Amino acid sequence: MKILYSPRFIRQYKKLPSEIKDKVEGKEEIFRANPFDNRLKTHKLNGELKDYWSFSVDYDIRIIFIFQGTDTIRLELIGDHDIY
Repeated sequence: MKILYSPRFIRQYKKLPSEIKDKVEGKEEIFRANPFDNRLKTHKLNGELKDYWSFSVDYDIRIIFIFQGTDTIRLELIGDHDIY
């Protein structure tokens, strides 16, 4: 699976504390193997974000992404619930 990163995601990621970045890297490994692994709590979003999906890094941090074809995903946003 190919994962792309939006410029906004990269900016938000850089601002995260190192302990959260470590968690993100661990969850991304799980995500690459199976985007719907139960540990990620992956779910489709509603409303204005109805074309997007989200998965959990930890209790507070989420990643919003979109499928771009069968083998490509673009990570759009990372942060707490304010990103919705």
